[in-house]
Amino acid sequence: MSTPTTAPEALPDLPIRLTEMTECGGCAAKLGADLLAEALAGLGAVGAGGAEGAAADANLIAGLEPPDDAAAYRISDDLAVIGTLDFFPPLVDDPAAYGEIAAANALSDVFAMGGRVLFALSIAAFPEDFPKAALRAVFEAAAGKVREAGGMLAGGHTIRDAEPKYGLAVIGVAHPDKLFRKGGARPGDVLLLTKRLGTGLLVSGSRSGKVAAADLDAAIAQMRTLNRAAAEALGRHGTTGATDVTGFGLLGHGLEMARGSGARLVFDAALLPALGGALDAARAGVETGGAAHNRRFTAPALAVAPSVAREAVTLAHDPQTSGGLLAAINPARLDAVEADLARSGVPFWRVGVVEPLAEGELPGVALR
Repeated sequence: MSTPTTAPEALPDLPIRLTEMTECGGCAAKLGADLLAEALAGLGAVGAGGAEGAAADANLIAGLEPPDDAAAYRISDDLAVIGTLDFFPPLVDDPAAYGEIAAANALSDVFAMGGRVLFALSIAAFPEDFPKAALRAVFEAAAGKVREAGGMLAGGHTIRDAEPKYGLAVIGVAHPDKLFRKGGARPGDVLLLTKRLGTGLLVSGSRSGKVAAADLDAAIAQMRTLNRAAAEALGRHGTTGATDVTGFGLLGHGLEMARGSGARLVFDAALLPALGGALDAARAGVETGGAAHNRRFTAPALAVAPSVAREAVTLAHDPQTSGGLLAAINPARLDAVEADLARSGVPFWRVGVVEPLAEGELPGVALR
């Protein structure tokens, strides 16, 4: 994790608190997967010429149909360009932390595809009277995080908006045959997760005084951490199935993997790693609006064992900001992958398995 370019104490006292300028921040502000799926239905069938129903460009190897973490376009036999963007309102008050979290979250989609970052462009919306020192802190912190990812911040675009929003459009590259895909999970694979869950619960709970400051600080530190080391370790062992866990929660992104892979992802509720205070917040009734969308999205394809505690179900639906990678690992490579992650300083947890579907069964997710 990089040190913010502008430390919070170096800023003057701000006349505003960033989190008071928005109703929800981070990936909890993401449009629900249930609404998004309907809005995007059919768009993936539009071909290179733009005519509906035309044959898709064969060089677009990842896009909307099926959905993946980023778009990927084949330039040559050994080079694909990866493009993605992500932005959201503030979820913390410190401008430098906000810039780093927003940048780490956007960069993550390139790492979730197994790529390396080339450069990024800022996507920014701020009030015209936003303090200049705070605005500079956001930009500098984001630029530092892009450098840590191996790229550079090369420009961007800013508009006026009463509600602050910040993020990045990111361009990366990878070998076309070595991309991580949501559809790359296979029956028998073991599911690994590289960050703890509960950022949405902790951010939301902090606003109502139900979360300790130390627990929120730990969540912020995790959100500022890149997925670069995790992606590089997974890539060294031929990983084919992975995604990052963000606004749709563990079960929502797991369901996307299940559908892409034609399988069932089964999560062990007792093994799900939670940030400190997250389960307590869930027991206290904390839940974000984004979690409600996630529940509706997964409901038709989700099986929950009666023994699973209510707070574990809440945790598994919780929208994450700058969450970890969820990877499907062949058991024959599992020990080597875990050893490499450990050497790279990446935390990881075994959280479930991939199961085959019975004849006529639809892909889904389970929590047992």
